Amino acid sequence: MKELDPFILLAVFQEMLGPLLWLILAVVVVGTLAFLLLLVRERKIYSRRLMWSQLAGLFGGVISLVIMAKVSASGYSDAAGPADWILLVLVFAVGAVGTTVLTYTIVGWVRTAMKVGGAQITSA
Repeated sequence: MKELDPFILLAVFQEMLGPLLWLILAVVVVGTLAFLLLLVRERKIYSRRLMWSQLAGLFGGVISLVIMAKVSASGYSDAAGPADWILLVLVFAVGAVGTTVLTYTIVGWVRTAMKVGGAQITSA
């Protein structure tokens, strides 16, 4: 493979993840749009919500590593070279950041819905 073709990567991910690939892509697209709409609506980022979302992001990073180990033919003990370790770090980072953004977004929209519904919320 001398050049990087996105369609080949898509085929490889489809083979590894099956229908889970399309679910993950749908969550990424919908979650990103919901996050951007929340930022436009609130016009700021709440630090307390972000802090708790980052804590949830740690668990998301671990879960992404577990999913990677399940869908690939190799385990963690097979990581020998620097490229393997860089890939493991990238998988963890993508899972952590994605979970952080999704958690922040979900909590933000739930709190917005509770405010509209009449419930009192003391902190964001």
